[in-house]
Amino acid sequence: MFPVGGVGVMLVGAALTGLLCGLLGLALRRTFGPVTAFALAGLAWSVLVIACVTLIPANGAPGIVSAEGRLATCSFDIGGPAPDGFWIFESGQRLLNTVLFVPSGALLVLAAARWRAAWVTVPLGLVGLAAYSAAIEKTQLELARIDRACDVTDIIDNVTGALVGVAIGLLLALVLRPWRHRPDARY
Repeated sequence: MFPVGGVGVMLVGAALTGLLCGLLGLALRRTFGPVTAFALAGLAWSVLVIACVTLIPANGAPGIVSAEGRLATCSFDIGGPAPDGFWIFESGQRLLNTVLFVPSGALLVLAAARWRAAWVTVPLGLVGLAAYSAAIEKTQLELARIDRACDVTDIIDNVTGALVGVAIGLLLALVLRPWRHRPDARY
């Protein structure tokens, strides 16, 4: 039996990881400057929040999921197993899956914009976010005890969210100009 679950556990996980990543941002600002430091810490936090939201059972501890009730493969039905809604947003699971990856895409750009290699780092980061999404779906398939469904549509929605985030991150980078923020010994 999986001993924890529910929205409350997800929120506690998000808060605790947020606190740790905030401290990480404070520690990194002397080395990278404030924009890049908090973008790196925020990227780490967004990835951890994604894990909390997708790998903790949604409706409390599910108990035992029988082998007969477990899916043997991922769903390749575009639209997913729950296209009409999900437990947080009434507008649907697909919106949640898309919105969940937007901050990661935006923070990826802000974290990479400081360096000239950003034109390589950002596309590689997008590939990394897509691989992370696929790994989450594989984990959901393998761990029936978390009572989640593996669905290829989720990967499509996650990557779409990351791409939207990258577009937002490009705009934010033009405004915040992280390449101009130099580390400062005052911190």
